[in-house]
Amino acid sequence: MSQSSQNSPLPGKPVQSYFQWLYAFWKFSRPHTIIGTSLSVLGLYLIAIAISRDAINHISTDAMNRVSTNAIHHVSTYSLLPVFGAWIGCLCGNVYIVGLNQLEDVEIDKINKPHLPLASGEFSQQTGQLIVASTGILALVVAWLTGPFLLGMVAISLAIGTAYSLPPIRLKQFPVWAALCIFSVRGTIVNLGLYLHYSWALQQNQTIPPVVWVLTLFILVFTFAIAIFKDIPDMEGDRLYNITTFTIKLGPQAVFNLSLWVITACYLGIILVGVLNVASVNAIFLVVTHLGLLAWLWLRSLTVDLQEKSAIAQFYQFIWKLFFMEYLIFPIACLLA
Repeated sequence: MSQSSQNSPLPGKPVQSYFQWLYAFWKFSRPHTIIGTSLSVLGLYLIAIAISRDAINHISTDAMNRVSTNAIHHVSTYSLLPVFGAWIGCLCGNVYIVGLNQLEDVEIDKINKPHLPLASGEFSQQTGQLIVASTGILALVVAWLTGPFLLGMVAISLAIGTAYSLPPIRLKQFPVWAALCIFSVRGTIVNLGLYLHYSWALQQNQTIPPVVWVLTLFILVFTFAIAIFKDIPDMEGDRLYNITTFTIKLGPQAVFNLSLWVITACYLGIILVGVLNVASVNAIFLVVTHLGLLAWLWLRSLTVDLQEKSAIAQFYQFIWKLFFMEYLIFPIACLLA
């Protein structure tokens, strides 16, 4: 047997090249979560810039004259180091969390997600363990070097992600706790933690402004819809391995409808924020864009056949696309205010 065959993750399914390994790693990192994490890092940075700009604009002429030139230069010059450190730290934390989940769910994923590298044999268990351990350590080290708020955010996220997947706690076995883990991290910890990190880096007041609370509440509720919807296409494997989910308890149609109405409530809420002008955003831009997304959501929902696993998976990815868009639309509305 050749040396290359001996080093294969599983006989008959070697990772034959560097590019194939990178593609397997891309699948292992769950691309939709990587994109969502990257956009949240960028989106909160743009919001912090908008708030910093507004703070400078509201300083009176006399007060401006009393502020040192160096301080003004520091506040008005937006270094990319805080956002780059946050991006790397959050990406590594993301890979740790989704990778640990795959390490514990290999047999389930062979039924629900056979394309994932551990389930398909592209990665061995040892390779997965090495990636998870390395990215977890790297996430904490990068966050520690970048700032205290980022370190706190990453550490709390990794702790919750570990409790979600790893026995004996394994909170994903319980539908309420599983959903709470997902939307607390994505909805609250990431948004507030990133804003406080950027605010600290820009030497701003550590008070969280209304626009950040609005986005946090929107993402919190929206992520709940993602958390319960994600189990619809995985019902077969979850039932076989005694993983209780809302889909198994309530049925796919009920969970589909609940997710749809939860996202609808998110959009109606953000439209109301624009109409009532309760935050520093461009109201017209905010209302028009979210009305369009709401109409798109309902039109797209009419085409979903809940008997087709592929159709459910495609709609799930569509929901993630809506999630991505919010981290672009909302910061733009803040910058246009």
